[in-house]
Amino acid sequence: MSADRFNPVPIDALLDRVQATVSLGVQELCCRLGIAGGSLERRAENLYRASGLRLGEESFRQIIENEGKAILEAAPAEELPRDWFARDCLRIDPAGKEVFRVYVSADGVMVPVTTQAEKDKRRQTVEKQRREKPRRRGMKRGRIRAVKKGADQRYKQNYLTVIYGQDKQKHKLVSATRGNHESMGRVLARDSRVVRLPGAQEKIGLVDGAVCLRRNWEGLTLTAVGLDFFHLSEHVHGDYLECGVPEPAEGNSAWVSDVLSTVKHQGYLAFWDKLVVRRNGLKGNRRKKADKLLHYVAQREDMIAYDKFIAKGWDIGTGPMESMCKATTRRMKGPGMRWDAENAESLMALEALYQSNLWDAWWAQKYRRIAA
Repeated sequence: MSADRFNPVPIDALLDRVQATVSLGVQELCCRLGIAGGSLERRAENLYRASGLRLGEESFRQIIENEGKAILEAAPAEELPRDWFARDCLRIDPAGKEVFRVYVSADGVMVPVTTQAEKDKRRQTVEKQRREKPRRRGMKRGRIRAVKKGADQRYKQNYLTVIYGQDKQKHKLVSATRGNHESMGRVLARDSRVVRLPGAQEKIGLVDGAVCLRRNWEGLTLTAVGLDFFHLSEHVHGDYLECGVPEPAEGNSAWVSDVLSTVKHQGYLAFWDKLVVRRNGLKGNRRKKADKLLHYVAQREDMIAYDKFIAKGWDIGTGPMESMCKATTRRMKGPGMRWDAENAESLMALEALYQSNLWDAWWAQKYRRIAA
């Protein structure tokens, strides 16, 4: 990267906000540091050490949040080449046939947000400090800046979508939204058009079992939808811990292993039969707790076909989705951190751009516009 990309235009430090623009290179560097982690103060100091540019915390924050909002509005993936996703997602199936295989996944993530009660408390503190601070004769105090309305809860759910190929790394498209599951469905539909999902021979959906997520996939004409194997195993383990059996602990563990091996290699019906046999051997509250697992499994019967998935060489786990849940929220979940909902969404959009391997394409496009 050439040095002239980092030549800054002066900043109005007096107001501690971005009154003038900075070079595109500095904006990119701010965004890279912004998603890397740490406090605003530390990131601003790292920027100074890297480029010699001194920015206040508020200026730094505005740059990265505004860039994230621009990404959300522009949907940069829509400008990808037509074969960007398809060219490296071809796989050889067990029959020796070359197929275009794509995985689709979605999940909700909890983000710590600032509540209205916290904002009111902060404002009271600021007002008290202003009253106690002496002022010069004839000088008037300016008004306190208006703040955005706070949330009604300490955590709010955002949604992530991930579309990826069998390699899980080179070609994947990650998107984030702070809207509800219907908004997530619209994002997923948009991204499916970007990667030419209708043209794929094998379109596999993988989900943790949330019914509301499945409803948004009906228009994607997926080949199959599978329940994440790890989530199913958690429910099986939880059932055995809650219900217990009169056998020793090692017997319980062996039962869990046997049941999970059955569902993976013999299919749903054999798995269901073993759950029913165990349930019939229990009494009272234990039987009622076992019924919860049976109800959970029965609702997701069409998603439990691991034997068929394995036979076709398909994944049965949502590892890439779980990885993105951690990657896109690690910046927001530092000690004591709270966020405005839209600012958190902006940072998640920046991280999603990076995880989608679209970072360089996004900034190259901005440089071309300047050069034109």
